[in-house]
Amino acid sequence: MDEPDDEPAVQPFELGEVPSATSIRRFTAQAGNARGGASIGSLLGSVYYAGISIAISVGVALGAAQSMRASLPPAPEVDQPFSLSLATLVVVVVVALAGALLSLAGRLGPVGAGGAEAAWWLGLPVDRRGLLRPAARRLPLLAGFVGAVLVALLDAGLLADPGLRVARVAATSAVVAAGIVLLAAVGQSAGVSRRSTALAGDVLLFLAPVAAVVLAQAGWSVDGLPVPPWWFLAVLVPVLAALAVVVDRRLGRIPARTLRESGSVATQAVGAVVSMDSRELGRALTDGAAAPVRRWTSRLVTARGPASALVTADLVVLRRSGRHVVQLVVAALVPVLVSTVPELASPLGVLLSLLVAGYVAMSATGEGARRAEMAPILDRLLPIEARTVRRLRMVVPAAAMAVWSVVAFAAVGRWASDVPGWIALGLASTPVWAAAAVRASYRPAPNWAGALVSTPMGAVPTGVAAVLARGPDLVVLGLLPVWIAVLLRTVNPTLLYVQIVLSVIAVAIASSIKTGSLMERLLDAQEQEKAGSRR
Repeated sequence: MDEPDDEPAVQPFELGEVPSATSIRRFTAQAGNARGGASIGSLLGSVYYAGISIAISVGVALGAAQSMRASLPPAPEVDQPFSLSLATLVVVVVVALAGALLSLAGRLGPVGAGGAEAAWWLGLPVDRRGLLRPAARRLPLLAGFVGAVLVALLDAGLLADPGLRVARVAATSAVVAAGIVLLAAVGQSAGVSRRSTALAGDVLLFLAPVAAVVLAQAGWSVDGLPVPPWWFLAVLVPVLAALAVVVDRRLGRIPARTLRESGSVATQAVGAVVSMDSRELGRALTDGAAAPVRRWTSRLVTARGPASALVTADLVVLRRSGRHVVQLVVAALVPVLVSTVPELASPLGVLLSLLVAGYVAMSATGEGARRAEMAPILDRLLPIEARTVRRLRMVVPAAAMAVWSVVAFAAVGRWASDVPGWIALGLASTPVWAAAAVRASYRPAPNWAGALVSTPMGAVPTGVAAVLARGPDLVVLGLLPVWIAVLLRTVNPTLLYVQIVLSVIAVAIASSIKTGSLMERLLDAQEQEKAGSRR
């Protein structure tokens, strides 16, 4: 047998010039477009559809905000004890939004490269600045747009008519919001951990309502919100441009590991938003700023058996999530602030603050159940029945919502001149919040194999609304006595007894392990009866 000639595995070739980062980005985009099957016409149609939808939504929101401002009662001429002006509340909300934006920027990066970009781009011998420029621009531009819309709605809905004032406020808010994200990017390029940036935002978010309560107790308020002049905006724009230049020059200093982590979190968050999965979005934001190593560990002395171990696990998850603790505190202070503003302290305003703040607090307490739905390790290992597991999952949400109810309903009681009665009603409604948290955590995923409906966010399943309603439906129906009591501004024994009965029913519903809706179960029962009759 003849031996093969010793030939090199790789034939000699000439080395060419290393392509630029811009050409690599263009080649990647062209390859993705060629395999995506989308034409220029469909792309322009999607952009047009999304733009029109956003414009209509902003217009409707501005109209609703202006109508709300016109319907607000005038401020009382006599100063009331423990009260805030409307302008002070708007300032507090703007500061809280800045804290939330800084926290979100820290959790998402703000500069990252995920998926194929991290696997291919970061290892190439090219200038990394050119590769990361689109990712560095994306979040500041989005933050500027969202910040301008939200602050403009606040100003137009609570303080002034739409016009040049609102335009100046919106422009200033856009520049400040983009600047906050760029500051977070500068910190990321300087080696500041994403956890530290997110913690700074959480602290600012926590201090905003606490400072508002202190100001209300001291009797100090702002009479009017100063309008930012155009020269102030002209000064902010060069500062924003300087921050953008600094970030662009320091893009090459960001370690590849940080870029991969940020890109992974951002990709997970975008996928959760597109698929309308709030549970996955919460996991992405929580795990994105989690500490990689803990300096101390708890001995878990409260775990004395299967039931106590399950409750202890939920308590540890809540305690280790600083974002959810801040969320609980801020949600507890929202009804306090709303009830102290004379223009907002109407039955409808107090009711909306209770429901919205309660739902935000409730979602913070269900992290243990949401993680158990994703990875039911303890649920399978412990010798506990499935229904009992769900009841035990309600213990930590019930305890946390009991504390929330004492603070929130005490503020409503001060507004209605009956603090003990309202606290009793709030404690009686605590099981409803806990049951809604567990029911929302264990809800099934939408059926993406069925019929789809076209929306500005893409195609969604037809039954997605029924899936997302699991949890909020218990809040709406189980808190009917609270609705009636707030609208009537009084609490009586009948409403209290009815609330206790509805709380028991809510716990029974959330303890069920059946995932289908009532209509689906009725249809399945009819099909089974038909199949049995045919036999």
